[in-house]
Amino acid sequence: MKYLAWLLKAAIFFTLFAFALNNQQDATVHFFFGTRWQAPLVLVVLSAFALGIATGVLGMVPRWWKDRNALRRAQAAAPAPAAASPAAEPVQPPLPIEQLPHGL
Repeated sequence: MKYLAWLLKAAIFFTLFAFALNNQQDATVHFFFGTRWQAPLVLVVLSAFALGIATGVLGMVPRWWKDRNALRRAQAAAPAPAAASPAAEPVQPPLPIEQLPHGL
């Protein structure tokens, strides 16, 4: 299974590499006030992709902070567990914030 994953990653890499080699023509991006940027098409596409990722991450940061603070408040407000009898199952402590799953 590990080799199949590496094979898939290699196929994706070589496909993108071939795309980059086939699109080396210059492209012009026109901005406001007559400014423009002229660069290879692959660099323009890569820049647009990176800008989209950065915008998405920045849009999610407030929600992540809100969820993290809510989790901290919930953990602080949780009552301390009572002394358990030896026959009872051990109580698992909650995971630290850094180990909790987040995102989708």
